[in-house]
Amino acid sequence: MTKLTAKALIAVVFWPSLFFFWFLGPFVLFLLSTTPSEVCARLETRAEFLAAANGALPMLVVQTLIYAIPIVCLVLWNRLSPEPARARHIATCIKLFAVATVIGAVWDYGSSLICDGYGQPFFSPAWRMTSYLPIVGLLINIPLYVLTFSLGRSYSTRDDITEDGVVHSKQDNS
Repeated sequence: MTKLTAKALIAVVFWPSLFFFWFLGPFVLFLLSTTPSEVCARLETRAEFLAAANGALPMLVVQTLIYAIPIVCLVLWNRLSPEPARARHIATCIKLFAVATVIGAVWDYGSSLICDGYGQPFFSPAWRMTSYLPIVGLLINIPLYVLTFSLGRSYSTRDDITEDGVVHSKQDNS
């Protein structure tokens, strides 16, 4: 398999996963990863709240693995075409992704603990503070999305096409 074919196959995975998982997925996965509000009325003890919140943990793990697909694609692209500048940007993406994942997991878990705002006062007000984490997550995710999109664009475009759209062959030295 040629390098160009491998890059194209990674692009086929990268772009749909970026769109569906990063831009549409949070709306669906958040609903699946928190305790439904109709369950909250039936929870009466701290142990029941913890059991409901801990039931969200497998979904959070799956969600994180799904969200990691575009980052894995960037790492694979970098293995095919290593460039130190891009490698630094990918390292930044990985760091931002790790922080965003932790903040998102705490937010999802905290939302489960307080039952989306309908919970009873079994837990400290600190868990209620998780309602501010989406703002922090957004401040981290915006640069992550922009950087990931720009890296994906730079990796998925052909190297032999100039900005004016002219294709240069490998034998052309001009």
